[in-house]
Amino acid sequence: MSLSEYSRWDGTQEFQPQSAENVFDKIAEYMLQHGDQVLRHLDQLDDDMPELLDLIQKEGLIEQDEKGQWRISPKGVRRVQQNALMDLFQTFQRDALGKHDSPQKGDGTVRLEDSKPYVYGDSLANLNLHETLKNALVRQGGGLPVRIHYDDYVVHETEFQTRCATIVLIDMSGSMGRYGKYAMTKKVAMALQAMVRGQFAQDSLQLVGFYTYANVLTERQLLNSAPKPISMYDSRIHLRYDLDHPPARVPQHFTNIHAGLRLARSLLSRQAAQNKQIIVITDGEPTAHIEGREVVLIYPPSEKTARHTLSEVHKCALAGIRVSSFALIEDYFYLGLVNFVEEMARVSRGIAAYCSADDLGKYVFDSFIGGRRTRRVSR
Repeated sequence: MSLSEYSRWDGTQEFQPQSAENVFDKIAEYMLQHGDQVLRHLDQLDDDMPELLDLIQKEGLIEQDEKGQWRISPKGVRRVQQNALMDLFQTFQRDALGKHDSPQKGDGTVRLEDSKPYVYGDSLANLNLHETLKNALVRQGGGLPVRIHYDDYVVHETEFQTRCATIVLIDMSGSMGRYGKYAMTKKVAMALQAMVRGQFAQDSLQLVGFYTYANVLTERQLLNSAPKPISMYDSRIHLRYDLDHPPARVPQHFTNIHAGLRLARSLLSRQAAQNKQIIVITDGEPTAHIEGREVVLIYPPSEKTARHTLSEVHKCALAGIRVSSFALIEDYFYLGLVNFVEEMARVSRGIAAYCSADDLGKYVFDSFIGGRRTRRVSR
């Protein structure tokens, strides 16, 4: 905030109402917490301050669909993503993040500070002309013309930066609505989208929400989303539903990590990237899994569901997919959840961590960066 905002009013300054961007940012902040139900109340804003809503629309941040319903425009989604990235970067050291470098050398990003003698196969596009000419002048003792020999050539070192395909699995079960867990998870995922778009254009990043089922989330769907409302409070639950012919009402608030992993592995199988990784964010042990063409819901968490889920984790590992699991612990130390994510890490030889929602960003970004440092080598 600039000092001019606090200067004494002398009667010449023109009153400036709150900007469209500031109002939109506040709307987006509420959407991170509550999803698209916020958009249903924009008509009330239209009644109270129609000029402000019109200004936001003219800025291209919101728009109306074919049914006249308000929605966030692509420009608005990108603004939310970029703001999320900037906010998160203020919470941890920026120099810990950056390009995902690989120790292998090859054609890639030029590193101007490092050079090496030319060897057969190096690209002359990376020629260090200054050092090459200096070598030639030293060798011939000065004078013109400068005659360059093979041994004079020097090329810049390059770092081989691998492509990476990442899928973020987001827990949408009912308990994620507590303590700001889901809002922070959305914020972290949207910040990742902004970083990939801005810095790693060759990468792919997809989002999958898992609950009783699992579905791919578009950028707008993520912003609009909210945890599934809890619809059953029985102390013990064991239900089966046909996936092909489900009844009209199926409880949605269960935690089906198994379905999320299966979908993620299928999506990654179509990617040609050398590195592939899955980042799982959850606040509970799995309480649902897939058997054949049925979804099975079991509460309290069962060993049977855990076995199905860990079997899928093992299949991901065999496919060369790095699995990182993050358990959100807020109100109590949930030993069962911690044990489960650690077992996932053991099976996949991946990463397990448990943290609060406030620390999630740093953990996930560090894992995302680390997942691109290891180049897969086919055998």
